[in-house]
Amino acid sequence: MLILGDVFLLYLALYFALLIGFGGNFSWQIFSQHLLPFSILYLFWLIIFYIFGFYDFDLLKSPFAFLSRTLTGLGLCLFLSIIFFYLIPFFGITPKTNLLFNVLIFGVLTFGWRKLFFFFFSIYLLDKVAIFGKGDEVEKLKKEIKEKPYLGYKLIEIDLEVEEDLLEKIEKENINTIVFTEEFEENPKFLSALYNSISLGVNFLDFATAYESITEKIPISMISKTWFLENLKEGGKKVYDKFKRIFDTVFTFLILTLTSPLWPLIALSIKIEDGGPVFYLQERVGKNKKVFKLIKFRSMIPEAEKEGPKWAKIEDERITKIGRFLRQSHLDELPQMLNVLKGDISLVGPRPERPEFVAQLEKEIPHYHIRHLIKPGFTGWAQIKFRYARTVMDSFEKFQYDLYYLKNRSLFLDLRILLKTFNLFFKKE
Repeated sequence: MLILGDVFLLYLALYFALLIGFGGNFSWQIFSQHLLPFSILYLFWLIIFYIFGFYDFDLLKSPFAFLSRTLTGLGLCLFLSIIFFYLIPFFGITPKTNLLFNVLIFGVLTFGWRKLFFFFFSIYLLDKVAIFGKGDEVEKLKKEIKEKPYLGYKLIEIDLEVEEDLLEKIEKENINTIVFTEEFEENPKFLSALYNSISLGVNFLDFATAYESITEKIPISMISKTWFLENLKEGGKKVYDKFKRIFDTVFTFLILTLTSPLWPLIALSIKIEDGGPVFYLQERVGKNKKVFKLIKFRSMIPEAEKEGPKWAKIEDERITKIGRFLRQSHLDELPQMLNVLKGDISLVGPRPERPEFVAQLEKEIPHYHIRHLIKPGFTGWAQIKFRYARTVMDSFEKFQYDLYYLKNRSLFLDLRILLKTFNLFFKKE
């Protein structure tokens, strides 16, 4: 709905921009002359909108964040549009004022459209959900729903110990979805009420499925070995893996070509600061636990790990001045493209960890070894959904996102992750 609304508003903004720009000389012939080049532009604009989170449902929870994202996204759209008309002059038009009008008018219209959408969404489209279960993950999911109504759910609290007629309560509250943990599958009274509520059009979900759908991660503490047998179908991923390797190679060559002018400048800057090595090679654990050397531009002092491996900190005193810039701009990651070409890693996958940390995490996080079923990645689902891991608990949280990727990975999801990764270049983390 948001995308279709934006497409309509883009062309409406174009119409008003031309109407204002040409005044009394405006005609439909002028509009049709602008239609093709602006349609090409709008395709790239929509991709930029996606990268900057215009279609994330948490967008309006912070007015400042929304305004910041909107201004940055529209500013980039304007910049690319100017380059487009400068490099491709054969459309017969060189819009400047009209292009600016188009961006400004669309900015105002899309802000109003999102306000209207989320107002309508929060009143008429919320899915009323009841959750039956006990445990920390159950409470986390309830809290998630309560604190984030923009996810599309409204929690209806029902206490089975107090409620005498569960079916009547379901009907009275007009509940759309019922989520329950395994322990309730053996409760005859509960199952009978669910069976009788089928005619009410209620949806039924086991807890792991609901948790995955709402949070886009897998609840490690609530799944068993059976879940892995039912959901990780590695035999059916062979064709996908071959296409992914081709995509990795082509896209990596493109990235290396576009960034090649930066490499000598970065290398020179690192050398000038402290005279140390330009590159930093670090052992990481890859597919099937094969250890390889990950390549990065060095961002820490040469003797950073003389006392052994350490978790990175927010204000890490080991980071050099140039290294701080490289990390904030993520340019220190560029040499990993060589690892992609070698086949050590893929463009998308779980981030590879150091052997020392893997040994620790496998002891403390259930099923952690499963993430080594596939190649690690330059970027991944956990990277765009969660912050940099600095503790075991951070790694526990990221592993839940890694499991989601393992189960749902596809070329479409990979493309989504790569597009979202571009947004990281505009963030400190």
